Amino acid sequence: MVEVPLWLLVLILLLSAVAALDRILAPSVRWFFRRRMERAVAALNARLERPIEPFRLAQRQDMILRLAYDPKVTAAVADYAEEAGIPPQVAFEQARGFAREIVPAFSATMYFGFAVHAARWLSRRLYRVRIGKVDAELAHIDRAATVVFVMNHRSNMDYVLVTWLIADRSAISYAVGEWARVWPLSRLIRGMGAYFIRRKSRNTLYRRVLARYVQMAAAEGVAQAIFPEGGLSLDGRVGAAKLGLLSYIVSGFDPAGRDIVFVPVGLAYDRVLEDRLLTEAADKGERRFRAPIGPILWFAIWRLGSILRGRFPGFGTAAAGFGAPVSLRAFIASHGGADVTEALGTRLMAEITRVVPVLPVPLVAAALAAAPGDRVALLAEMRRLVDLLRASGAVLKLPPQGVEQALDEGLTPLLRRGIVTADLRASAESAAVLAFYAAPVWQALHPEAENAAMPQT
Repeated sequence: MVEVPLWLLVLILLLSAVAALDRILAPSVRWFFRRRMERAVAALNARLERPIEPFRLAQRQDMILRLAYDPKVTAAVADYAEEAGIPPQVAFEQARGFAREIVPAFSATMYFGFAVHAARWLSRRLYRVRIGKVDAELAHIDRAATVVFVMNHRSNMDYVLVTWLIADRSAISYAVGEWARVWPLSRLIRGMGAYFIRRKSRNTLYRRVLARYVQMAAAEGVAQAIFPEGGLSLDGRVGAAKLGLLSYIVSGFDPAGRDIVFVPVGLAYDRVLEDRLLTEAADKGERRFRAPIGPILWFAIWRLGSILRGRFPGFGTAAAGFGAPVSLRAFIASHGGADVTEALGTRLMAEITRVVPVLPVPLVAAALAAAPGDRVALLAEMRRLVDLLRASGAVLKLPPQGVEQALDEGLTPLLRRGIVTADLRASAESAAVLAFYAAPVWQALHPEAENAAMPQT
């Protein structure tokens, strides 16, 4: 007989239970869920046009270590330590911290089980979603190539809309700015495979770690989506490309390896949720703006209640156009091996501009620049613009009933919001908003003009 105090017996039993869980039950549970995940991914890959890459399914901690110990990152650590005059181990810890910040934690269940369904539900409740032009060459992209969707940035709804529209092709990885690094939103976004970037960072070590991650993902075939403008459009136009992420992709490209194919995507909305914030920021001459949380939450709750009660008329049409793909291998070959990043950025933004669909609200906004005296004159001006747009090759996504229906769909929300008065004039406080919506039409008619947001004579 061995006698022990009761408290010691309880402690022994607890420790034994913990050991049993750690050594026997936990591995079995992990194996069970891992097997379920593998079967779910196999079923997804069978229906996806581009299967989920093993690179994305690796354990996040393994990917952090792989990035931190990559030869190019360790070389960057040595350079940075010498430049900053700090011990290499300190610089390496900084690099590993950057890797931990950047690397996502992709979950196929979260992406396809929650995010895609939520994106479809929200997109359809807020807009009539339409597809504009789809270039025929998209069907012939090499299945082994890495696809990078390159888009204009009109609204934060872009993430939601494109996630749903491309869900039958592949899971895409976004580059997301600092705005999303707020718990619990950050956990959700990271689980969807997005990676966070510091757009304003000037730290050379951080830039080299980020560049190496982008290059590794591209080399492994991860489908990505980027917004080369670097932020939301403040004037409604498709802006010039900022070359950060594009330069990372180009500089890490191996012509003898996997090709990278850029797919231009043009996005358009009858109602941009952030329109007044954007035009106010443009008026102040600065891109940085802070949205008031209280009014935004109240607006979201009010709209959600209207949707659930079936009383929400929607924000009109949202549309996406897909332009001609651009092979990086072919583009580099056609430029004789020179630095092609700037030329590539110019080409991609021009392709995006060509496939941005023209919708009813932008068409009405542009026609109102002619100061029509009544609806008849407004309709005549819209017909004139439609003829010019068709002649220029622009993508029109108007109601099948014709321009008359487009007039109703475009003018009604402008009147309801007080942007336009009953005498078809822009209200004093909303002239900038009206010009914001008209800008894509003028840019489609005059893509070469510097200030395409203004009507041309």
